[in-house]
Amino acid sequence: MNPHYPLVAQRAAHHCEYCRAPEALFNFPFEVEHIIPPIHGGLDQDSNWALSCRSCNLHKSVHIDSIDPETRTTVRLFHPRESRWADHFKVETNTTNILGLTATGRATVARLQMNSPAQLVARRQWLRLRLFPI
Repeated sequence: MNPHYPLVAQRAAHHCEYCRAPEALFNFPFEVEHIIPPIHGGLDQDSNWALSCRSCNLHKSVHIDSIDPETRTTVRLFHPRESRWADHFKVETNTTNILGLTATGRATVARLQMNSPAQLVARRQWLRLRLFPI
C-alpha cells in the first residue's frame, strides 16, 4: 500500500476526489495518485496527491488537460488541492449524472468517463444507501 494512503484517504474522507465514489463499498483501498504526474513536472508531495478510485485513475492516467466538449478548447483537468468540487460539478439526483459546471468540470467528466453506464448504476446505489455525498 502507498505509504501516503492514510493521510490522503483521511483528507478525502475515503471518497474518490474526482467522482466521489465511496471507498467503503470497494474490496480494496483507493489509489493515491499524482494530480500533476511526474512526467509533467509534478512533485511527490502532499499538495500533489489525491485519492482516486481505480476507474478515475485509469481514465486520468497521465493527463493534466482535456477537451471541453462544449467549447472544444483544451483546458486543465480538475485539481482537488486547488479547486472546490462544488465549483466545477454537481450531481443530478434524478439521473445520477455528474454535470460539469465549468469547462474544467466538463472536460474532467468526459476524460474520466464519470457518467459511464457502470458508474451511473453504482452511483444510484450509493445514493440509495446514502453513501454518496451530494
